[in-house]
Amino acid sequence: MKTTLSAQLGQQLQLTPALLQSIRLLQLNSMQLEQEVQLALETNPLLEMAEEYDSSADAQPAAEASLETAAFDELPESSMWDVAGGGWGDGEDDRTANIAAGESTDPHVRILRQLALDLDAGDLEIAAFWLEHCDDAGYLDAPLASLTLLASARYDRDAAHVDSIRQRLLGGDPAGMAAVDLRECLQVQLALLPGCVPARHLATRLLAGDLEQLASHDYAAIARTLEVELDDVREAFRLVLSLHPRPGDTLQPQQDTAIIPDVVVWHADAQWRVALNHRTTPRLNINPAYEKAVSESSGEAAQPMREMLQEARWLTRGLSMRYDTLLRTARVVVERQAGFLMRGEEAMAPLTLKEVADAIGMHESTVSRITSGKYLQTPRGTFELKHFFAVRLEGASISGQAVKAMVKRLIETEPAARPLADEAIALLLARQGVNIARRTVAKYREQLGIAPARERRRQNAKPSLARAG
Repeated sequence: MKTTLSAQLGQQLQLTPALLQSIRLLQLNSMQLEQEVQLALETNPLLEMAEEYDSSADAQPAAEASLETAAFDELPESSMWDVAGGGWGDGEDDRTANIAAGESTDPHVRILRQLALDLDAGDLEIAAFWLEHCDDAGYLDAPLASLTLLASARYDRDAAHVDSIRQRLLGGDPAGMAAVDLRECLQVQLALLPGCVPARHLATRLLAGDLEQLASHDYAAIARTLEVELDDVREAFRLVLSLHPRPGDTLQPQQDTAIIPDVVVWHADAQWRVALNHRTTPRLNINPAYEKAVSESSGEAAQPMREMLQEARWLTRGLSMRYDTLLRTARVVVERQAGFLMRGEEAMAPLTLKEVADAIGMHESTVSRITSGKYLQTPRGTFELKHFFAVRLEGASISGQAVKAMVKRLIETEPAARPLADEAIALLLARQGVNIARRTVAKYREQLGIAPARERRRQNAKPSLARAG
């Protein structure tokens, strides 16, 4: 057998610690980002908070620059809004402090909606079971064996099938949900990192070993135990730190607090304007004197400070990437959903993560991360960015979300004595050019929590009978 050598060209993604940190920063919500920045300021003396944001400091040509540099505190008065009743504080409806009602604000529902593309109704119930038995951090709140036995009995499926659904949650978004413990959670996230990650193999060994030794940060002892180089241990350790030990935190809504939008949009000069909220976009600088001193230093004693300088540079670049990606994503969303902003839910256009990703030249996973837990304030209220993604109705150019809004409007305006049956609603929609089946109307009606026509007729008849009596 003759052996030959051949050269082959190819592309492979190398995930450096800096890139991993940038990816992690994308998915943090505003409160988590604030905590991250505060921790960095406390632990890295080279970092300092940038001076108060000033929109006039960004000297760019007027027309387009206003989209990017308008300060949140300089937004227009309510009289400049184009949508009637859409002011900042219209009546008792504080639009800056409320999220539009919708399923996307329920963390478990958001996960189940992602799984619904691949799982049937029975398996979705099993997934919901696992989520119900997760604590706030995302870990199982009881022994795995006990929960598996309980789920097998409840849903009449064998243990292997029940655990396979848990594995889907583990590998979903956020990765690590329904993990047994910290070790399993981090191991799953590490295995899911795409591309070629230089320190992955050693990081896997770290997680398989003594976690208490890992928590001690004793790099030298770990290097001796594993018989590897000290620098390799440091790189693997940074990789482990880039993982998320509490995946459930990314799902938790902020209780009893006002939602502070990450991006704000308003209409002026016949166009939609988009700006970041500087209160949710903290900016860090590296102290120039310290940076110069550390850069010019040499010797082993200066190594810790050089590492801090490198980490400071990664963080500042990661923050810049986050803000740039968030702004570009929001601008595409506003452009595609201008009809919704002007006319409401019935004008919600079909929009997918891929379409936005293609428009900004990034991967779908990046758009998914930057839109999770981020809020956009509009004349119609404050919405999670995920709210603006709508599935296209099969065989039509309209979104399912828009059709659902039409169904709701038709039912709300129906004669009280003659409620519309699902067939009648489908016929009325067909006259408007929206052809959907009766069962689709029924599905949307159920999602809206509206009873069938016969029950609505019965409910409307009760007051009349009471008056007659």
